[in-house]
Amino acid sequence: QVQLVESGGGSVQAGESLRLSCASSRGTSSNNAMGWFRRTPGKECEFVASISWRGSNTNYADSVKDRFTISRDSAKNTVYLQMNRLTPGDTAVYYCAVALGPYAGSDQSRYRYWGQGTQVTVSS
Repeated sequence: QVQLVESGGGSVQAGESLRLSCASSRGTSSNNAMGWFRRTPGKECEFVASISWRGSNTNYADSVKDRFTISRDSAKNTVYLQMNRLTPGDTAVYYCAVALGPYAGSDQSRYRYWGQGTQVTVSS
């Protein structure tokens, strides 16, 4: 089973930044699309961003466009999410995921492996 480990979460003030990292136990992330999702208690899982396995195609939720940037380092089997100008609305548990193929976009059903999540809390 592919194991994904997220890191970089924490508590920050509104307007500050965080960078999340997700490392896979195998080379899956170098051959498959990866994405970030987030979940707040009482709300459904929300798509945040995705990146194709080659890294040339990216997709973002409207709520994070122009503030978040997804990238990957295939040699390190790692995907990143740079989060700038954070707001309290970004507070959630963030999960990284690996898709079954090279493209997945926002379709949650196309992601096969999921990390344990990392908490991001933004205070006003």
